[in-house]
Amino acid sequence: MFRNTARCLDALFVIAGGLLAHWMRFSTPIALSDTERLLIAFNCVLVLLLFPAFGVYETWRGKALAPVLARIAAAWFVVVATALMLAFTLHRMDAVSRLWFGYSTLISGALIIATRCIVHVMLHNLRRRGMNARTVAIVGAPGFARTLLAHLEHAPQAGFKPVCVFDTSIEGADAYRAYHARLNRLPVLTDLNAFAAKVRDERVNEVWLALPLSEEHTIYRFTRTFRHDFVNLRFIPDVRGLSLFNHALTDVVGLPTLNLSATPLSSPQMWPKLMFDRLFAALALLALAPVFIVLAIGIKLDSPGPVFFRQIRKGVDGRPFGIYKFRSMTVHEEAHGQITQATRNDTRVTKLGSFMRRTSLDELPQFLNVLLGQMSVVGPRPHAIEHDDLYKDQVYGYMHRYRIKPGITGWAQVNGYRGATTKVEKMEARVKFDLFYIHNWSFWFDMKIVFITIFKGFVGRNAF
Repeated sequence: MFRNTARCLDALFVIAGGLLAHWMRFSTPIALSDTERLLIAFNCVLVLLLFPAFGVYETWRGKALAPVLARIAAAWFVVVATALMLAFTLHRMDAVSRLWFGYSTLISGALIIATRCIVHVMLHNLRRRGMNARTVAIVGAPGFARTLLAHLEHAPQAGFKPVCVFDTSIEGADAYRAYHARLNRLPVLTDLNAFAAKVRDERVNEVWLALPLSEEHTIYRFTRTFRHDFVNLRFIPDVRGLSLFNHALTDVVGLPTLNLSATPLSSPQMWPKLMFDRLFAALALLALAPVFIVLAIGIKLDSPGPVFFRQIRKGVDGRPFGIYKFRSMTVHEEAHGQITQATRNDTRVTKLGSFMRRTSLDELPQFLNVLLGQMSVVGPRPHAIEHDDLYKDQVYGYMHRYRIKPGITGWAQVNGYRGATTKVEKMEARVKFDLFYIHNWSFWFDMKIVFITIFKGFVGRNAF
């Protein structure tokens, strides 16, 4: 019902956009030319044919608004581009006002997208009040079931209402003792027949199989049990014990593939970050040029040696690059394969170097690395390769940090995890923040970290 209504509305919005555009262009809303009528009719047909192919009329439940609107905008762009091709093919473009075509495209697109936004807000409000909800029964062990229930509790706008849990971890005599158990105020069942009866009697809409990948026989039991029922069965794999990094489902040569360890973000998603990095780095280098000159003179006067310090670090996907810093120590030799971290009152640190390290001024040359595309403004901090070799086997998920470009500043740094890491526990905490950043990355998350760094992140008690 809703999908048919949405299709009719979209076609009406195409017609309304054409009429309004004609009125704006010619001050007469009715007297359309034959070519304009042809284009409007063709757009209506394309909307009805192409929008379903783009998934425009699929359910929004549980999905973020931005990707849905992006899909609608892409579908409308294809419709408009196809209409243009038709006009050029029929040699009728000269009979069409380009201003009218632009107005109608913008108005119809705006009406379609605005309506979706209004419906989205209305459905969110209804679902928060418990209306328009779909009932869900969860199958799995209590640990992962609690995780799913917590997600549902924090996302009431999705409109999923849990009604019971089937505990797969209890068998035999324990099942009888747990018969009256409850999980988050929900009844916990352990008998498959009783569970199936409850799902059927209460007309539960969905059954979520929250099971490990190894529980293939359990998945088969439930799919066979409900093979004659019109209930949505969803498999939500419990992969908590496999990896901390990127569990997205992707399509590889037509096969559904679950990423256990792969690059978390596609190139189009990273374009805003890439553009911001280059622009910000170029502006920062121009604005900080006088500071560079002053620091360079101070370093040369403070101690003999080069102005810059270059060290090999790992970049995205482990590719090595030379990171630049202002030299903050006296020139000295390290044993092969050994990097000694700076400590408090380290005699190797020069007077100016101590000030630069406390204020992070020694890191400023890394904007050159950003401009060269080797680093990002925001990302996990790269460590010395010797430290990578030390911690990669001690800290779980350590090397996952290198799945994206390292940064000048990061979520760990603005939360106080900067400077020397003398204990494994400190590195574990730093990695935890880095992985949280990767899991939850967005362009606005980057902007938040940049602002925090500017106002409080340059100086820290752990930097020396």
